[in-house]
This record gives sequence, C-alpha cells and structure tokens, in this order.
Amino acid sequence: MIKYEKAVNIDKLVTLSSQIWHEYWKEYLSDAQIDYMVEKFQSREAIENQIQHENYTYYYIYSNREMVGYIGLSNKDDYLFLSKFYLKKEVRHQGIGTKTFAFIKECARIQKYNKILLTVNKGNERSINAYKKWGFDIVNAVVTDIGNGFVMDDYIMEYKLI
Repeated sequence: MIKYEKAVNIDKLVTLSSQIWHEYWKEYLSDAQIDYMVEKFQSREAIENQIQHENYTYYYIYSNREMVGYIGLSNKDDYLFLSKFYLKKEVRHQGIGTKTFAFIKECARIQKYNKILLTVNKGNERSINAYKKWGFDIVNAVVTDIGNGFVMDDYIMEYKLI
C-alpha cells in the first residue's frame, strides 16, 4: 500500500534527501557537485525557503508504512512543476514511481493545471525513459549555472493533462 504525507518535519526530509541524492547521483555527478547541490537545494534552509517563497509542497512516499522516498511540487502560474521525485534504491522498479505519478497528476488536476513540467539531467536515461513512458515529451534543453563552477545540463519535459 502506497501512502503520501505532506512533509512537515523538515529535518526528516533533509536526512532522507541527502541519503538518496548521495546514492543516486554518484553515477552522474562528482561527489563535490552532489555535496554542493544537496546543500543548495535540499538543506533545511533551502527547503524552508522553497516552501515559504517558491510555492513548494513536499510529500513523503510510504510503502507498507516505511518512508521510501519523497516528491517536491511547486505551483507556478500556468503549470505544476515537479521539482523533486526520489525513491530509495531498494524500492525502485516496483511500481511505486508509477503510482506516485498518478498522485502527482491528481494534485495537478485538483489545482486546475493542464500541464506538469520537470527538468531532468540529460545523461539520466533511466528517468528520461520512465517519464516518456508516462507520457512526458522533451520540450526544451537548458544549461543552468548553479554556482561554484557547477551547471545543471537538463531537458525540460512536459506532460499534458487531458
């Protein structure tokens, strides 16, 4: 059974995100860039700022009462931005991502959005393929300077709600 809970305990989210990011991104990024990005985007201060000033809502993903991941959604003017979507390694490829995407689509529908956008690292073929399987299309490519000599080299992907 999959359950979603709004993330209120930020410390728990910081710990979970650091654990997942250091495991997941090591295939694509240097340790220095992962450390920098965790601090810049998933520290307590960064998450609090996102919630207070960037219209973010974070949700924990539970499977059989165990916290197995999280998502971060941001309300934009004319779309829902899927900013974060992470699962622990041991629960990937078990259908939890697909069920979570159904939850994300429902969040978008409730808020009257007709599209969901996300950014994904161009080298992250597994995630790109999963998003394509769910109906996302690549609509643009961007390179974003995130400071400290690092960039994010991403595709922008879009899902249109019917």
